[in-house]
Amino acid sequence: MLALMLTVVSAGAQEIIKDTVPATEKKVSNKRQKIDGVVATVGDYMILDSDIDKNFLELSANGNSVKDITRCQMLGKLLEERLYAHQAVQDSIVVTDAEINGIMDEKIGVLLEQTGGTMDKLIKFYKKNTEEEFKSYFFDILKMNKLTSEMQKKIIEKVEITPEEVRNYFKSIPKEELPVFGDEMEVSQIVITPKVSQESKQKVIDQLNGFRKDILDGGSSFFSKAVLYSQDPGSKSNGGYYKMTRKTPFIKEFKDVAFSLAEGEISAPFETIYGFHIIYIEKIRGQEVDLRHIVIMPKVTDEALKEAKDEITSIRQKIVDGQITFADAARSSSDEKETRANGGALLNPRTLDTKFELTKMDPSLYSQVSNLKTGEVSQPMIDTDESNKKVYKIVMVTNRISSHTADYAQDYLKIKDIALKAKQIKEIGKWTEEKIKDTYVKINGEYRNCVFANNWLKK
Repeated sequence: MLALMLTVVSAGAQEIIKDTVPATEKKVSNKRQKIDGVVATVGDYMILDSDIDKNFLELSANGNSVKDITRCQMLGKLLEERLYAHQAVQDSIVVTDAEINGIMDEKIGVLLEQTGGTMDKLIKFYKKNTEEEFKSYFFDILKMNKLTSEMQKKIIEKVEITPEEVRNYFKSIPKEELPVFGDEMEVSQIVITPKVSQESKQKVIDQLNGFRKDILDGGSSFFSKAVLYSQDPGSKSNGGYYKMTRKTPFIKEFKDVAFSLAEGEISAPFETIYGFHIIYIEKIRGQEVDLRHIVIMPKVTDEALKEAKDEITSIRQKIVDGQITFADAARSSSDEKETRANGGALLNPRTLDTKFELTKMDPSLYSQVSNLKTGEVSQPMIDTDESNKKVYKIVMVTNRISSHTADYAQDYLKIKDIALKAKQIKEIGKWTEEKIKDTYVKINGEYRNCVFANNWLKK
């Protein structure tokens, strides 16, 4: 909840780009049993035959089909990853153990929560013997991923594209190959958040102060209080535990308090968008802290919910009666600061513009707008915001755009994004070609029969 929860991405869970063509498919079959050994080396990094197997396993576990992916193709991808990671080290890109340990703890927590599993099941899935062995393996994967992503960012960080380049890119696409964009819509909303009474807030503050006193007096443990009372689903089962550095993606108010405390200290209750918290600092190791926390959200009364519903119902009626436009009502009355200044217009988080492609729209948003005509204002509906608070809102479809072949003027932002990515891919390709020449690369055994798009064999 507090941390930025991301799906686990391992070296084998990345999209496989079919950049190789197997010259002798039978010799490097997915089904062939092999004695594990080093099949390739890139700089200081080795690739084992079992690494290829593990990547197939992880792809399958993430719901991806592997039937059309050959071992040569998988090896090509692993070679690229090792090249990025090797060069990241050469370029002095710093990825600290503390940072990786923090990422690992978060990702393991997410894995356990998503699968409803146990650490024993994770260890078994990854075919390891102990938790220590599993974490060592997982640590190496995450560090490889981090080095790879940081190196890729460095390669493309200065790649920019001009309007003229976008225009030339669009003109270069044959008419019959122009992309087709699906049905889209633009949506606006007005949000009214029920007001939490000072009495409800004080009740939670008093409860947390009670927990703090019980713990400091030695009558109970922070762990047990977090398990029993914390409303953070990402940490309550672990007694509210998080490992954190200043770079860990927690909200600022939480980090400010955490890094102001001494080891063994428990904070006074403090407020964030998620509710009221107390933090206990378990251990400080340089720039890394082990902490536990409890968060409780003050209850919203039925009366406050009714007041919010009445307010948004009144706003809707004024819009319908023509007394005020939806955009002006949003600017003057909406409690959602992210959309208020834009007249309630929602931004697509994928494209950062106001258009939502229907087939890619978030299902919950789609269900709210799919039956609305353009310009029609929905009935008030109850929803939850990013901090899981109950809110009332109304939505309106401001524009519908039918499926169409790409048009330069209408779809400029999308075309710009496609053109920029194409330019970035070229830059990465150029970089890869140059670095392969300067890096020690060795491919062993039958894998030398693979035909790679990149010149890994340096022929």
